[in-house]
Amino acid sequence: MNSFLFKNTLLCLIGLGSVVQPIRAQPAQPNIVYILADDLGYGDVSIYNPDGRINTPHIDALAKQGMRFTDAHAPTSVCTPTRYAIMTGTYAWRSRLPVGVLRGYGRAIIPQGSFTVGTLLQQQGYRTAVIGKWHLGLDWAVKEAHRDVLDPSNPQMNEFGLLKDMNPEYIDFTKPPAGGPLSLGFDYSFILPASLDMEPYCYLERDTLIELPTAHTPGNDLNTGYTGAFWRAGKMAPSFEFDRVLPTFTDKAVQYIGQQAKQPQPFFLYLPLPAPHTPWLPTGDQRGASNAGDYGDYVQMVDDAVGRVLRAIDSLGIAKNTLVVFTSDNGPYWRPQFAERFHHRATGPYRGMKGDAWEGGHRIPFIVRWPAAVQPGTTSDALTTLANLSATCAAILQTRMPTDAAPDSYSILPVLKGETDDIPGQHAVVHQASNGYLAIRKGPWKLIDGLGSGGFSEPQREEPVPGGPAGQLYNLEKDPQETTNRYQQFPDKVKELHALLDEIKGMHKTH
Repeated sequence: MNSFLFKNTLLCLIGLGSVVQPIRAQPAQPNIVYILADDLGYGDVSIYNPDGRINTPHIDALAKQGMRFTDAHAPTSVCTPTRYAIMTGTYAWRSRLPVGVLRGYGRAIIPQGSFTVGTLLQQQGYRTAVIGKWHLGLDWAVKEAHRDVLDPSNPQMNEFGLLKDMNPEYIDFTKPPAGGPLSLGFDYSFILPASLDMEPYCYLERDTLIELPTAHTPGNDLNTGYTGAFWRAGKMAPSFEFDRVLPTFTDKAVQYIGQQAKQPQPFFLYLPLPAPHTPWLPTGDQRGASNAGDYGDYVQMVDDAVGRVLRAIDSLGIAKNTLVVFTSDNGPYWRPQFAERFHHRATGPYRGMKGDAWEGGHRIPFIVRWPAAVQPGTTSDALTTLANLSATCAAILQTRMPTDAAPDSYSILPVLKGETDDIPGQHAVVHQASNGYLAIRKGPWKLIDGLGSGGFSEPQREEPVPGGPAGQLYNLEKDPQETTNRYQQFPDKVKELHALLDEIKGMHKTH
């Protein structure tokens, strides 16, 4: 039987309904703190890029205390779809938003009642929280006079019944939105709806606005090409301060950890930071502290935030059985002229940047510290993706997931424990560029189903020429910079990877 079909058949045989079922008595359940930086590159962390112009001592220390992965990838090279995959264990091209990202008024991409890593952990007795940038959509309350915006015939509605954005004048902000974290497996939430450069600029606590967005900002640095202290014009809460968002989330996270350390239940904290995504807003001692401009300074603020979270965990005496993950949702928005100006390669040795199918778009730092199980100071070359969180949590808790849940998630626990160099059952991983290009990676070989970056790097898209290649094939072991397209040189490898990609795409229906 085909290995992928075998996996699905096995899930069907062992699935015991719509709730998570324990296999046997639980082991000691670790606390889990999952820190997700926003637009942080592989080369922005100094332990990954010693020649870089940014210092990240706290993230470096975390790596020395745990396991550092060198071949980890965001499932997609932009925000929303990666967050979808982290939460659901499902590639976002299977979702109601197959390509692209939501805006701040976009509807919830994860249907209420769906499986998430939060529901899995809740059902295993965890207290769960999300503090930070959500960017998975909210079902804002729509004024009665504008209810037709939700009609399936609305041309702004995609074929799956999802709105990526809507006119804020249609929204009744006095009513709490639906479809937020509390309906998707979280007991507590304190969130920014989307990116820090997208309206509405406000906080929601427990899925309720803490202050109505009755003020307005004209935007900032609108002529910088989406860099610097850029944010768009739009609605904001009167007391909202852009440069206080990262410190506020860090304060909330430290406070939450302190509260939960006193409780008998284990906890899961998902901490999606809003930085170093634009606007780049370094403050205090970090202004001018790096050698990579405001961006580098802002990365160092992220490092400080990580340090504060780690100090909280360590000082409370819960470090030994607390699993800490640090990673990023995609590659950096770092244009070639910035690399030349600051002599800093935010993607390390890799080609491209955020949005791209090339490695710089999705190869990311990924570090795991868990003193109870992970040998400190270790490095893994295992190929992994952020979609693997759900299966890893299930394996740690010796728990089965519901039938058909998390079809793209595989447990990295054997790698963390040093039992294997590869992830069992995971025969390939799939990457997606911002324009929808899919790329598949198996061993050293990577196939991209189009020409060009597929994202923000030039050329973004190229049409095939007669007699030329229709896609891109690279051997990353020999050519990690993706300089030589082997598509026509190895037609059998192209055929093999295309067939495997088609097989993975057919594994699970869009939901």
